[in-house]
Amino acid sequence: MHIIEGNIIDVINEEIYPGVVHFNDKIYKIVQNDKSYDKYIVPGYIDAHIHIESTMLPPSSFSWVVAPHGTVAVITDPHEIANVMGTSGVEYMVEDAKNALINIYFTAPSCVPATRFETSGATLDAKSISELMKRKEFVALGEMMNYPGVVNDDTECLEKIACAKKNGKPVDGHCPGVTGNMLRAYVNAGISTDHESTTLEEAMEKSSIGMKILVREGSSAHNLEALAGLKDAFAFCTDDKHVFDLLSAGHMDAILAKAVSFGIDPLRALKMATFNPASHYNIEGGAIKENAPATMLVLKDLSSFMPERVYIRGNIVAKDGVALQIPKKRPQPLTRMSASSISASDIKVRGKDASHIIGAHNSELLTDHLTTASEGGKYQKIVVVNRYGGGHVAAGHIKGMNMKNCAIAQTIAHDSHNIIATGSSDELIVSAINEVIKLGGGIVACSPNKRKIVPLDIAGLMSTKDPAVVSQEMEDLMIFIKRHGTKMQNIVTTLSFMALLVIPHLKISDLGLFDVDSFSFIG
Repeated sequence: MHIIEGNIIDVINEEIYPGVVHFNDKIYKIVQNDKSYDKYIVPGYIDAHIHIESTMLPPSSFSWVVAPHGTVAVITDPHEIANVMGTSGVEYMVEDAKNALINIYFTAPSCVPATRFETSGATLDAKSISELMKRKEFVALGEMMNYPGVVNDDTECLEKIACAKKNGKPVDGHCPGVTGNMLRAYVNAGISTDHESTTLEEAMEKSSIGMKILVREGSSAHNLEALAGLKDAFAFCTDDKHVFDLLSAGHMDAILAKAVSFGIDPLRALKMATFNPASHYNIEGGAIKENAPATMLVLKDLSSFMPERVYIRGNIVAKDGVALQIPKKRPQPLTRMSASSISASDIKVRGKDASHIIGAHNSELLTDHLTTASEGGKYQKIVVVNRYGGGHVAAGHIKGMNMKNCAIAQTIAHDSHNIIATGSSDELIVSAINEVIKLGGGIVACSPNKRKIVPLDIAGLMSTKDPAVVSQEMEDLMIFIKRHGTKMQNIVTTLSFMALLVIPHLKISDLGLFDVDSFSFIG
């Protein structure tokens, strides 16, 4: 039996009282007293929605990084690797998660592929989803990005939602900018959450009709400040967070600190990071109470939220910012690359695509739909190459990257994860793409005489290397790119979302330039 003393935070009732927690793997007894303490005992943090693949680390390595920051559980949607590898990729994540320091819960990827307007590496139909939803590792149906399919009664979409309902599990949503009747129809179909709100007005409308709003603060999308005034915000999530940001800035502790700095009450913020997601997804933890798992943190204050000690089921897994354990098994490579090398003639911008421009913004997933007539040549080329053997190559124009004498190519391109590239010249773009193909997956940035490489030997999304090594490789690559003109805070993340056809307004797939508002190719 163990004990810890401090100011115990009851997140359910949003109260604080001094006392002693007696525990082994579970909390055996809580004794309130009248002592004065300078420490706080709180439940462990939960990230309500993340794609672990976007950290560039497999689940076991990811857990090693976030556990010292107080994260004891995450709800992860493995649809990135599912789009590349199908069910074998999902199983890879589940198996590797068994070696994690923290509790990793999965949602069944609902949109593989995300749309029919791109080439993915696999398809997960309703039958595949039904099998996943029966398993205890899967606590919800992953974000239903095909909101037009839901509101127009697409059979496949509705069958997947029905699978979740049959198994008593919630359905995560994804409906950026959707309002009015379409939003109500989407929610009425059974969608319970949304993490795509970027304005307070949008979040308030969604919340008013029953959606649980997950406030996102990731590497590219920073929505916390805009949504800080949402009184009934439900939980926090990162969605996509790079290893470099995790190591340099933290995880849920950093979000909590920022939330409090924006005026959110510390106890309410803690409830959003603990009890709310635990109760919604029906997972263990979320509160300090008798008979609950002894999964808790000891904090020195309610401003930084960085824990001095992290307990999971009574075992101390991190102390003073350092993990006390490492994964017992090393993750193994898992490759998928069937693209052939290309030449400059393959990346010409053809037809009506030539008069349209994707307007990209720093730290934003939304883009502008611009035209060449209005932009006066202030743009560069963007290219997507099918990496699954179909031979498709699409090219268009993009504004906002501002690269000079440099190009970047990568196999991180949501959600089908074909090769996406941009740069200041055709020759450099082709060079970067061909190097990525040769590498088998990863990120390549090149100038005429130098290059920086981040190999990603797990599906072209993650690395088997130690987190610190991957982070250093990413930092070196970002420094290299910034020296070549870009003002993008994280060009890798921003570029990866230029192929995501379910977030407005203009995007590109391996099949062409796509107008998200009309949900059709430029015609």
